[in-house]
Amino acid sequence: MRSIGFPELVVIAAVFVLLFGTKKIPEFAKGLGEGIRNFKSAMKNEEEKPAGATATSATASDEKKQA
Repeated sequence: MRSIGFPELVVIAAVFVLLFGTKKIPEFAKGLGEGIRNFKSAMKNEEEKPAGATATSATASDEKKQA
């Protein structure tokens, strides 16, 4: 199976420009970049969270059992 080469990428880019226009492409790229940045920060926060989250959820479940 062949991989996508330079001519195919040019055709894809041309179709993309025809579909969305030159004014929408920077907006699309900005939104894509912000989405990736938010995803990375969420993943970083999730890595830090589990150590503290398990202690808090265990405390909450213990409090419910006592009540």
